[in-house]
Amino acid sequence: MPESRRLPRTAAFWSVAVLLVLMLAASGVPSPLYRVYQEEFGFGPGVLTTVFGIYAFALLASLLVVGGLSDHVGRRPVLIAAFLLEAVAMVLFLAADGVGWLLAARVVQGLATGALTSTLGAALLDLQRPERPHGAFINSASPGLGLSIGAVAAGLLVQFVAAPDTWVFGVLTVVFVLAALGVLWLPETSARRPGAAASLRPRVHVPAAHRRAYVVALPLLVACWALGGLYASLGPSLVADVFAIDNHLVGGLLIMALNGTGIVGSLALRTSPPERAMLVGALVFTGGVSGTLAALATTSAPLLFAAAVGTGFGFGAAFLGAVATITHGIEPGHRAGLMAAIFVVGYLAFSLPAIAAGVAAGYAGLTRTTTVYGIAVVVLALLAVIGLLRARRTAGSLVPLERPQQVPAQLPG
Repeated sequence: MPESRRLPRTAAFWSVAVLLVLMLAASGVPSPLYRVYQEEFGFGPGVLTTVFGIYAFALLASLLVVGGLSDHVGRRPVLIAAFLLEAVAMVLFLAADGVGWLLAARVVQGLATGALTSTLGAALLDLQRPERPHGAFINSASPGLGLSIGAVAAGLLVQFVAAPDTWVFGVLTVVFVLAALGVLWLPETSARRPGAAASLRPRVHVPAAHRRAYVVALPLLVACWALGGLYASLGPSLVADVFAIDNHLVGGLLIMALNGTGIVGSLALRTSPPERAMLVGALVFTGGVSGTLAALATTSAPLLFAAAVGTGFGFGAAFLGAVATITHGIEPGHRAGLMAAIFVVGYLAFSLPAIAAGVAAGYAGLTRTTTVYGIAVVVLALLAVIGLLRARRTAGSLVPLERPQQVPAQLPG
């Protein structure tokens, strides 16, 4: 296609933002359906979290192998291939009649999402205008928006529509095929450069100038993603089994309460210096998780939802600040690679603890398992607070005090 027919820069930026939200919404769709599959195929919480977790492992493998590929071959080829792979995953969900099909569908979806996560985020950073650097905010807010849309839409369909999986995955199959075609209208924002084959070698690369900030923010990244994994995998089961609310929509709303308010947290702290956003977000996140522990102790559903709102706000602010701090001043040719390094940690935290919780719940029960899980998350968040305060006391600041949206950043699915 001639370059003259490509979308203008601003239109391309917002098109990429829509595609990012769409992809993340698809990754949130299965969460309310897990309980349906659990009842239909007859498996326990351990298998449920394995189906959930294998998606994160596949996504992680994709990030490790192709996370930096678009820095070498261009953004468009990676996006087209990954969107077509997403369409294949939706077809596998449509055909699912047992656990094996679910595992296959989640593996393929994870592979596609991993490629899209780093490439769409890098494209946003490429396309943002210097005078309007909205890339970091959109990257930070889009996971909450996308996952909320996906979870609530799927919850509504499960609660009120016959054969909800057919509806949602049939529509998404068509949408992702159209998305792959739509990428042809996007301008190419990353010049080809040597090293494409070498970039496929699995590795985690954090440039030396960014390692100190990476280490300081690491416990907070783990805490945020680990809690997100718990909500996405066992949140609807927690609502039904511990709080005795047998409504699929309510399970989706709990996920929305966490992820949706993450957008508010990112928006509220978007003009703060990165380290301040990280600090405030970590403290609010800690308070929210503490409220969740109180809700479990009292079996208070209103308190559970209120705590999820507070936790989500802290999540959004903390993640925006943490990623903005880590990626401050990153060179264009290393953007996708550094974001892949961030998401390697994120998706390990998203999957492994949730799988362990699913197994433990079969022996200790959901209430006790979730309580121990919440305490561990609080400890990690506080470790990040201590590390940040110590770093600021010894060095003054990890990065120059600039607004988070002026710093390259990106979130997850």
